[in-house]
Amino acid sequence: MHDFLISAAAFIVLVGVMVLVHEFGHFIVAKLCGVRVERFSIGFPPRLFGVKIGETDYCISATPLGGYVKMTGENMPGENMSLEGADQEKIDAQSADPGALTSHPRWQRILIGFAGPFFNFLLTLALMWFYFAFINEVPSATVKTTTVEWVTPGSDAATAGLKAGDVIVSFDNVRNPDWEAILDYAHLNANQMVPMTVSRNGQTISMSIFVPSSAKNDSFDWGDIGISPQFLPGPIAVAQVQPGMPAAQAGLRDGDAIEAVDGQAFHSVNTLLAYMQAGKGKPLILTVLRDGATLQIVATPEKLDTRWMLGFSTNPIPIRDEPLSLVSAAGKSLGYFRDNSLLVGEVLDRLFTHRLSVTQMMGPVGIAKAAGEAAQMNGWYPKFGLASEISLQLGMLNLLPFPILDGGMILLLLIESLLRHDISLAIKERIYTAAFVVLMAFIAFTIFNDVSKLQLFMHAKP
Repeated sequence: MHDFLISAAAFIVLVGVMVLVHEFGHFIVAKLCGVRVERFSIGFPPRLFGVKIGETDYCISATPLGGYVKMTGENMPGENMSLEGADQEKIDAQSADPGALTSHPRWQRILIGFAGPFFNFLLTLALMWFYFAFINEVPSATVKTTTVEWVTPGSDAATAGLKAGDVIVSFDNVRNPDWEAILDYAHLNANQMVPMTVSRNGQTISMSIFVPSSAKNDSFDWGDIGISPQFLPGPIAVAQVQPGMPAAQAGLRDGDAIEAVDGQAFHSVNTLLAYMQAGKGKPLILTVLRDGATLQIVATPEKLDTRWMLGFSTNPIPIRDEPLSLVSAAGKSLGYFRDNSLLVGEVLDRLFTHRLSVTQMMGPVGIAKAAGEAAQMNGWYPKFGLASEISLQLGMLNLLPFPILDGGMILLLLIESLLRHDISLAIKERIYTAAFVVLMAFIAFTIFNDVSKLQLFMHAKP
């Protein structure tokens, strides 16, 4: 229940801000173009309270999921938040009203339509600029290359020929990717072979790795294909040894540092865990640094539930803030915007060319789950990163040339500009009504898809 409440609250705040910024873009450009804005609402009806300033009612409404802008002349289905029917007599009257949207040139209406997504793009840039300029959390020590720390025997990575110490220099033809980019493109290539290039002892080696169908799930990570990435230098720092567990029985102590396991240098407890699962309980020779001296101890993992464990905790990864200059932060923000825009474009391309399943898309429930997880994570990057991604995706999706969306409205206005006359009202009504049905069906599908991925239902599967 606690996780549900956090997810719900985070979702309301996240989506509320994203939609509110989007609608503010429409609002401010409409005002600049001289269009009469009848209402700017935070939340959706019913209206609770507000104040009217000039011609605009600024109000708070009961449903806290964003907001909307109501402009005079927004009577065509799809041009506002409701599917109001529009009779020709009313449209003719509004066309004669200089403050009505429909009485303004089409280029102004296109600008108003584009302003919503544009403000989402500005929000993405502003959020990441603020993060990089005033926070920019970085590990106190880190490995900047995509170095493979260990490869699980018999895994897809091992089958591909990947070895410990390899540095991945390209993945799915993306040059010099970081680990996050590799994971993103693995998600896009579920159940497919992916070309990959590694650097090994000064040589460049090309290979292909199979990405399993489990990459469609949000919980998929590098370990599912047998890769243990190296993120940190140095040994595994032991914070506390649990009494009575194999580590304590073997003689491991608080403050020890594990430099190697069976002669292999490990730097992360996650790699050690993967190694133990593959070993299925075989004894481990731990090379330990204690008070400046190196010693070896033998520990035999114990199976708890479904996992092999030694029974010790590690020190958290030390994080420090390293704010960038305002100019450098702007460059990093632009780079973030570019990379994620290309990724969204790649996703859309693969969806339309049937190389990516629509079941891999995240809907409202999935966004709520991600928002809840980000809210509970340590540090600020998960929060700023998720908000920026959602804002960017909202802007790009709204520009798709689909009726009801801003891109669809812009497309129809462009077609009318080429035709030099308005499209028939009856045709518009049919287009918007059909689009509304399709959109509602798609939203229902994404909600069902999100719910089916929840842990409760995953456990129910055979």
